[in-house]
Amino acid sequence: MAAATQPHVMVLPFPAQGHVIPLMELSHRLVEKGFKIDFVNTEFNHDHIFKVLADKGAIPGGLHMLSIPDGLGPADDHTDIGKLVQVLPAAMFSLLEKMIRSKKIKWVIADVSMSWALELANTVGVRIVLFSTYSAAVFALRMNLPKLIEDGVLDETGDVKRHEMVQLMPPIDATEVPWVNLGSTQERRRFNIQNVLKTNQLMALAEMIICNTFREMEFEALARLSNALPVGPLVAPASGPKGNFLPEDLTCLTWLDTQAPGSVIYVAFGSSTIFDVSQFHELANGLALSGQPFLWVVRPNFTNGIQEDWFKAYNDIVEGKGLIVSWVPQQRVLSHPSIACFMSHCGWNSTIEGVLHGVPFLCWPYFSDQFCNQSYLCNVWKTGMKLCQDKRGVVTRKEIKNKVAQLLGDKDIKERAVRLKAAACESIQEGGSSHQNLLKLVNLLREQ
Repeated sequence: MAAATQPHVMVLPFPAQGHVIPLMELSHRLVEKGFKIDFVNTEFNHDHIFKVLADKGAIPGGLHMLSIPDGLGPADDHTDIGKLVQVLPAAMFSLLEKMIRSKKIKWVIADVSMSWALELANTVGVRIVLFSTYSAAVFALRMNLPKLIEDGVLDETGDVKRHEMVQLMPPIDATEVPWVNLGSTQERRRFNIQNVLKTNQLMALAEMIICNTFREMEFEALARLSNALPVGPLVAPASGPKGNFLPEDLTCLTWLDTQAPGSVIYVAFGSSTIFDVSQFHELANGLALSGQPFLWVVRPNFTNGIQEDWFKAYNDIVEGKGLIVSWVPQQRVLSHPSIACFMSHCGWNSTIEGVLHGVPFLCWPYFSDQFCNQSYLCNVWKTGMKLCQDKRGVVTRKEIKNKVAQLLGDKDIKERAVRLKAAACESIQEGGSSHQNLLKLVNLLREQ
């Protein structure tokens, strides 16, 4: 009897770290189930990711790292999300067609932010599953965008016409709709809105929508999506990174071992948040005033104008109670018993990782879906508190100090976080809702 053909799947993430990480973890799960995975990055990101993964021995035999151009020139900013959204389809589409034909690929798992790739179903006959790197609630909001325009809340250029709460789950202000606040200019907002409206029309070509969430956490939002399969939390094991662009500083784990249980503020704002110098100093002073030990991730491009001398002087001020590093193994940090809370930009990966480890949040969103995630944490699950800006748009040191004290003194928030953690863990265990859904996905992808 001939051996069964190894199922072959192409995975296509949007070229940003928060998108690569969960799709890399899903790829590892599929490799464990016997799949061959072609993971397609842009050339710009490929070298960063490949080096980190290779150094940690985190590339299994069935995972093949491929790359194609992103359409930007050498002098362009390859981290400019708005520009990437505009140029990727033209740069990548024909190359993807050739790869799919030459490799005889039957299935593609495409990031929802690359939903233009759904047209490949028509041009090369490939079957496509979409992967939502944000919450089911934001996906439902995306599909509801035409109704918001029809109701006059927004217009087709992305301008807010009625400042009101959008009463989906969770509720958000109209100005916090991701495709509105993601655009720094009117032209960007208009493109964002039009791009969503255009690609929404392709959604019927998707065989399924995979969501990095779990049923018990987003029951109401998932009920609004007819073709969604929640398989999360999709998180990497502690053995190694899964798609980080930056090397991790493991000295933080040794430092955490020296701290008291439930005492450390973990401060990290993801891979895209940028602070001006004034806000950076307010955060630094707020952490010092809190009186709590803290672990603060300051990546190389987090802010401008801060010299090495400042860090030396600041370390003297906090007298060893704080540790500043450039990047960390986040899940290992969040699972450490010394962590008391997570001061976060509320990106979806960070949100769901914090939920999985039962950590309360201090919420400080920057853009896109992060405001929706903040509403979940503060208004629905009630496992976090919002850090509020003053009239100047600054989160002050006093606000930081006060909210740290309030959060750490609130036993109810911690209890709710622990209960949500239990539900998250149960969902991915054998027989849990997300585990069963992952098996459904595996069976679907084995169809040829």
